[in-house]
Amino acid sequence: MKIEELIKDKNIKLTTARVKLLEILKEADRPLCYEEIKNDISMDKATFYRNISKFEEEGILNAFESNDKKRYFEVRLNPHAHFVCVKCNSVECIKNIDITLPNYEINNVIINGTCPSCLASV
Repeated sequence: MKIEELIKDKNIKLTTARVKLLEILKEADRPLCYEEIKNDISMDKATFYRNISKFEEEGILNAFESNDKKRYFEVRLNPHAHFVCVKCNSVECIKNIDITLPNYEINNVIINGTCPSCLASV
């Protein structure tokens, strides 16, 4: 689904900045935090978080807090797990794990552990 359609389907006002924000998140290969996005969008931090909050309320985005106390965001497309390294705080999507549960709607699963890079440097 195109970003513009996603926004219009939720009756959210379509703006260039909102489209750009969702495009950045949709094209990323993993969830991103504000610090990773701020230089690529034309909105201040307060406006960023207002838009993020609206997108979360409307079910467009998933968000979670990592070990580094930063919130990470991604467009809600297919439910999948996320791996967060407890040493370097890297975040990655894990798409080959079945996270379906009968009679439940799963939005997000966070797995904490040590990534291969940190294991190799021990």
